Amino acid sequence: MDLSKVLHISAAGMKAQGVRLRVLSENVANADSVARTPDGEPYRRKLVTFANEVNKELGINQVKIDQIEPDPSEFGQEYRPGHPAANEEGYIQTPNVNSLIEMSDMREAQRSYEANLKVIESSRTMLSRTIDLLR
Repeated sequence: MDLSKVLHISAAGMKAQGVRLRVLSENVANADSVARTPDGEPYRRKLVTFANEVNKELGINQVKIDQIEPDPSEFGQEYRPGHPAANEEGYIQTPNVNSLIEMSDMREAQRSYEANLKVIESSRTMLSRTIDLLR
């Protein structure tokens, strides 16, 4: 495979994982964001889905972000009778964000990003050595 194609594939992977890291960071930052009123909703976790995209110009398959969509799972509940968002029974809805899961996903995305970066660095090194040999 042409090394320039490898660079494009890895760059697309880094871009996708960068977006994923941003969304995961947003989820972690809002893990405690509850509604302000009893009929409001707290922060809803976001999920990133990937898709395969064919780059017809280069003739390669590369990853792209397909969607960033809200997680349909149920909100949690916590008993806080004095809170402005509490219902008649004293419960508030809490975000459907589990910080442990978000941090695990973040570590996975970071490792994928770093792997793509390593591929780019290795490809650049091979290109430089090839140019040196041709001199």
